[in-house]
Amino acid sequence: MACPYQVCEWRSPEDLTKLLDLELGEAGQAPAQTLQHCRDAIHYSVKTNHPHFFNQLYVGLDHYAMVGSFVTDATQPSLYTYEMAPVHCLIEKVVLEKMMEMIGWVEGGDGIFNPGGSMSNMYAMNLARFQRFPEVKEQGLSACPRLVLFTSEECHYSVAKAAAFLGIGTKNVYVVPADQRFADFHTEYGRITEYKILQGRTVPFMVSATAGTTVLGSFDPIEELADVCEEHNLWLHVDACWGGAALLSNKHKHLLKGVQRAHSVAWNPHKMLMAGQQCSAFLVRDKTGLLQRCHSACASYLFQKDKFYDISCDTGDKSIQCGRKADAFRFWLMWKALGTRELERRVDHALEMARYLTEGIKKRDGFRLLMEPEYTNVCFWYIPPSMRKIPDSPEFWQKVAPKIKERMMKTGSMMVGYQSHGINANFFRMIIISPWVSTKDMDFVLDEIHRLGADL
Repeated sequence: MACPYQVCEWRSPEDLTKLLDLELGEAGQAPAQTLQHCRDAIHYSVKTNHPHFFNQLYVGLDHYAMVGSFVTDATQPSLYTYEMAPVHCLIEKVVLEKMMEMIGWVEGGDGIFNPGGSMSNMYAMNLARFQRFPEVKEQGLSACPRLVLFTSEECHYSVAKAAAFLGIGTKNVYVVPADQRFADFHTEYGRITEYKILQGRTVPFMVSATAGTTVLGSFDPIEELADVCEEHNLWLHVDACWGGAALLSNKHKHLLKGVQRAHSVAWNPHKMLMAGQQCSAFLVRDKTGLLQRCHSACASYLFQKDKFYDISCDTGDKSIQCGRKADAFRFWLMWKALGTRELERRVDHALEMARYLTEGIKKRDGFRLLMEPEYTNVCFWYIPPSMRKIPDSPEFWQKVAPKIKERMMKTGSMMVGYQSHGINANFFRMIIISPWVSTKDMDFVLDEIHRLGADL
C-alpha cells in the first residue's frame, strides 16, 4: 500500500524563504497564525519517519521515545544536580549501567549522556590524555609532549575535529589505511607500532577504533587492537555510535568482539535504536572517578559538599556542559515499554532487510554491489541502460547518482544518500533501520531508482 504522504516537499532555499513567513516583528500574531507556522514547518520538513527515508544513520523516532521527549520538554529537568533532576539522574545511571552490561563490563564503570557521538569521541580523547598526563588540566599543553593517536581512514571525521579542538592537532592523528574490504586496520599494525621510530619526538597515547563506519558500515577487529593497546600502553576507544546496537543481538554481537576490553565506548541509541535526537552515551570502564577528575570545576553554587543527600548523585561535574538535557529518559521509557527482546528483534530485522536488499541488487540488471555489507549500510551503483554495453566508465557513473537523487527529492518519493569513496565513483548508500520497513519497501527502492534513472 502506497504511503499517503511524501518524504519531502522540496523547495529551493529561495522559494522556501518566500513561502514561509520567517521575519520577526515587534507585534505578536494571532493563535491561528502561530498554528499555521507549525503546519508549515511540518509540511516542508523531511519526514524522517516515512517508510522510504533511508538517507541518514537515524530514522524518525519510536512512539514511546517521542512521549519521553514530550515529558522532558514539558518538565525541563537539567542533569547537573540531583535536586534539579531527581528522577532523571537515577534513570541515567540505570541506563548507563545496562549499556555497560551489554558491552561486557561485568564490574561496571562510569559514563554520561551528551549531545552527540562527536562529543563522545572528544570526551574519549580528552580523558585518554588526562589519564596519561593529568597535569595537562592545570598547566595546559605545555605540560605534556607532542601526542599522537591512531585511527583508520574510515573513522568518523569527529576524530580529527576533536584533535584540533583539544590542541593535539590534526597532523598528529596517524591514519592507518584500510584494507581492500574496507574493514579498518585489519591485520596490519605497522603504523600503530610506528611510535618506536617516533619516540623522543612524540608519545602515542590512544587508538580510536570504529564499530560501524559511517559510509560502509565496517567494523574494526577490536580484539586484535586491544592486544596492541595492552602491549604498548595505549588507550583504546571504540566509536560504536552506529554499530553499538548490534550488542543487543545474539546473532550479530560478534561484530563487536573484544569491545569489553576497550577503555571507553561511544554509543548513540538515537541511531539504530530510534531513541530520538539526541541520545548519545559516552561510557568508561574506569571506576576511580577519572571522568569527574578530568572535567570537574567544583562550582560552589551547584556542587556544595554539605548537601543533605548523597552528592554522588550530582553528576554535572563529570560533564564539560553545565545545563544538560535528560536524553536518557526517552531511551529508558522506550526500553521499559518494549523490553530487550523487542529491541533485539528490531536490530535483527534491519540486518535481515539489508540482506534481502543485497540479494535483490545482485539479481537486477543495471545494479552493482560495491561490497557485501557487514551491517545495514548497503552500497551500490545503478547503471542506466544506455551505459550498460560500454566498458566500465566510472566517470559516467559519477553523474548518475546525483541526478537520480535530484529527481527523487523533487518528486518526494524517497530519500537515499550517495557519495564517492576513494577510487569509487558516486554510489548509493542505503541505510536500513526502521522496524516497520518490509521487503516491499526494499523492492520499491530498486524499482524507483530504475524509474528515475532509466532514461539517463
